[in-house]
Amino acid sequence: MTERDTDIEFDFFDEPETQEAAERTRAPRRPPPGGPRRPIRPPAGFIPMLRLAGLIAFLILAAVLLVVAARGCASNSKHDRYRSYLDNVRSIAASSDGVGKDLNRTLAATGIKESALESKVTALAAREQQDVARARDLNPPGPLRVEHDHLIEVLQLRASALSRLSGAFRQTATAKDATTSGRLIADQARLLVASDVNWDFYFKEPTQQELKDQGVSDVGAVPDSNIISNPDLASTQAMTDVWRRVHGAATGGAPTGKHGSALTSVTALPDGKKLNPSGAASDNQITASTDLAFQVAVTDSGDFQEFNVGVTLTIQKSTKPIVLHKKIDVINAGETKTVTFTNIDLNGLFGLPTTVKVDVAPVPGERTVTNNSAEYKVIFSVA
Repeated sequence: MTERDTDIEFDFFDEPETQEAAERTRAPRRPPPGGPRRPIRPPAGFIPMLRLAGLIAFLILAAVLLVVAARGCASNSKHDRYRSYLDNVRSIAASSDGVGKDLNRTLAATGIKESALESKVTALAAREQQDVARARDLNPPGPLRVEHDHLIEVLQLRASALSRLSGAFRQTATAKDATTSGRLIADQARLLVASDVNWDFYFKEPTQQELKDQGVSDVGAVPDSNIISNPDLASTQAMTDVWRRVHGAATGGAPTGKHGSALTSVTALPDGKKLNPSGAASDNQITASTDLAFQVAVTDSGDFQEFNVGVTLTIQKSTKPIVLHKKIDVINAGETKTVTFTNIDLNGLFGLPTTVKVDVAPVPGERTVTNNSAEYKVIFSVA
């Protein structure tokens, strides 16, 4: 090869690339800025997690609502249990109080014989025993079980005391000493007074406190119960007088000794004006108001204790007189007690003279009745 030949340039390798090769090596185009983008898909499992969280939240809400509803139902049920229980207790208390009222009427009755009195008291004991049975049938709310047991004990004490009282009358039927007989009878009657105290101390007050502790309200008041309206009725003196009266009736005799009841005074309230039976209407001028009342004082003018002394107030009125009644359960010899008449309708009486009359009913064996009543000329004026 000559030198000339070596100067020859072989440029067939420098031929331009073919169209096909250029297309294979061309870089991929990027989408222009702001052009459409493919949506970004959430990671796998994210949507199921959201659904699970929503389900859990729903279940929690449902559970809360169920708890609230359950508490509301439980509260209503608790309230109803206490209300139902106290309604039943109120019925039993009223029945037991009724036994006490009948006992008072029996002991104060005039002309009753010992055998009849004994039978009536025995029947009252049986009635009280029925109240015991009713109480035992009750199912008190749990927190009141102790108080309810005490309630049963109180009623049982009353039934037992009435049976013992009947037995005491039977035991003294042929006795001669009135005071000794009265003391024996009074010992049994005082058990009834004790039952009234026990009702308050062991049932009523603890039940009120338990209701407060339990947050229970609007179920009505815890009932009171008194089988002896006045503790003086259970005194030895009172029972001695009962024994004397009963045995006087048994022998067909009238009450012996000095018996009496006297009208002492009549006072208009709230003025405090004592009426003068000898005065004119202008002397007994009374201020009329919604608080108007008449207080009547009565004295036992005899030597014996008296029972159920009736007092009547009458105010003359053109259309129809106003007639009101009160009663003194028991009054001791020489004692003065008062009764007060209220709720007096004075329509048609303003500025017109009228008459107020007060009558005290004679007690058994009372011979002097001239001091049992009085009339007062009065006039009602507006303040």
